[in-house]
Amino acid sequence: MTLRRYLPFVALGAIVLIALATPLLPVADPIKMNIVARLQGISAEQWLGTDEYGRDLLSRLLWGARVSLAVAAATAVAACVIGGMLGIIAGYFGGWSSAIIMRATDVVLCLPHLLVAMMIVTLFGPGLSTLIPVLTFVYIPGFVRVAQVSTAMVRSNAFVEAVDALGVSKVRILLLTIVPNVAGPLLVQMSLTASSAIMLESGLSFLGLGVQPPAPSWGMMISSARSVMNNAPMLLVWPCVALVITVLSINSVCDALRDILDPQKIARPPRKFLKGLKTPAKVTPKEGALLDVQGLRLELAGEKPVDLVRGIDLHVAPSETLAIVGESGSGKSLTGLAVAGLLPPAIGVAEGTATIDGRNVLAMSDKDLRRMRGGEVSMVFQDPLSALNPVYTVGHQLAEAILAHRPMGRAAVRAEVVDLLRHVGIPDPVARAKNYPHEMSGGMRQRVMIAMAIANKPRLVIADEPTTALDVTVQAQVLELLKGLKEEQGLALIFISHSLPVVAEIADRVAVIYSGEIVEEGPAAEIFARPLHPYTRALLDSSPEGDALPTGIPGLVPTPGERPEGCVFATRCTHATDACRATHPTLETVCHERRTRCLRWKEVA
Repeated sequence: MTLRRYLPFVALGAIVLIALATPLLPVADPIKMNIVARLQGISAEQWLGTDEYGRDLLSRLLWGARVSLAVAAATAVAACVIGGMLGIIAGYFGGWSSAIIMRATDVVLCLPHLLVAMMIVTLFGPGLSTLIPVLTFVYIPGFVRVAQVSTAMVRSNAFVEAVDALGVSKVRILLLTIVPNVAGPLLVQMSLTASSAIMLESGLSFLGLGVQPPAPSWGMMISSARSVMNNAPMLLVWPCVALVITVLSINSVCDALRDILDPQKIARPPRKFLKGLKTPAKVTPKEGALLDVQGLRLELAGEKPVDLVRGIDLHVAPSETLAIVGESGSGKSLTGLAVAGLLPPAIGVAEGTATIDGRNVLAMSDKDLRRMRGGEVSMVFQDPLSALNPVYTVGHQLAEAILAHRPMGRAAVRAEVVDLLRHVGIPDPVARAKNYPHEMSGGMRQRVMIAMAIANKPRLVIADEPTTALDVTVQAQVLELLKGLKEEQGLALIFISHSLPVVAEIADRVAVIYSGEIVEEGPAAEIFARPLHPYTRALLDSSPEGDALPTGIPGLVPTPGERPEGCVFATRCTHATDACRATHPTLETVCHERRTRCLRWKEVA
């Protein structure tokens, strides 16, 4: 958490601490009157002066803070517990329980909070014993809504179904699985309720329906100051200032909680990383390469940054397909996202360059990245159903991709959308342009994604496992489409995959990545015929071929923070020696266009 995020908690903590410590402070009795000393100004005895009854203003402000904060805290906690419980029940069980709870909530939400509170207080009498239950009642519906929506979202996740499948009781599921996942939104709602409760309590006290004399209250102080505001305007200023500062502090805490508890709000480090980005003074791109990546290192942000990808060097030329291959978690997708400037929020570029025409993509501004993405560089994602917006037709989304880089008339855009859909092999493109993503098959959706990728005639396309979850026939069609587009438009293609049989159909060169670093690179035909690294050999052996059962690779990919000191593959390698475990090998060129990170590559070959 940054220092800026601490400030709201420090401010509110100071207010709460002062309020709690008020009985120990050397201040006057807040209800003791001294008519002789009424309406006195600031002095050494009375730091803020006295009110119309000669009572010390500072003392009344401090004791009033105790009352206001106590009402806010009690109200927020009670409403959170009751409303959260009702909302969780409605969201998890649904059915009649949800219908009853949510309809009752709708009725209460339709009623103005202040009018409801005034009516109930009038019926049952003013005072704290009535005020706290009344405020709790009017704030319960807000918690019910938040808890019900959050629970319904969590309820649909597979991990809840998995716990249910184990035979765990409903009570344990609610307490140990649902509650921790909905606690974040409820805490944010709780802080909002606390600030609103302070304002509502002050409003009711101002009207004489809240805290009753002689107990101090900010609302009552404001009400009393009206009669003497012409002679002593500061009597009105001090409680208003205290009220504003407290409410703003609580609201700031609410904003901070929202950022802290939302994983999508983790401070995005790429810009901070770039301030200290280690970039060579002069970069000489590889001759003939459209994209040249040198020394790429990606870090996971935290108190102790962790290298996810380290020392990646690769290049791809126009009309060439470079396949990046590796197991899940090897860093192949992160490498592609870094080139496209689409890294997740908590991952940043710590070192290296990725140049296109001599421009370092990794050091580009956000504006330049937006201009590049979808124009010179585009990306095809592995799950088109998630990548396509479900509320817009595919034609609308294709048009949006075109207009982002090439403004044109509506008729021209419509014609180009139809041409793009026809170009990627979608039958009846005029009708299909009006379809929503869910109305198309997986293969058709992937063709739409490819159409979006080539809409602005890019020079480089990054395809991140574009054939995942497609059947063999559709895979072959998508691969043929990509090969045809590459030859037709002369674009460079980076094809990311974990499947070597798929790579064999399309790749010109292959880079094999393991645990965040390249372990072998070279022409595809040579790598498949004569691998120079045990990991590449293991990947080939684990691929199905004919009727033979594949051989799995024993062990697991080491986590980024627990890589061994020597060769990262040594713990799973049948060729490993003590030298392999002690020495981290470098990626060296061993023959024409062949690179490997293995001390015993000759024996492997």
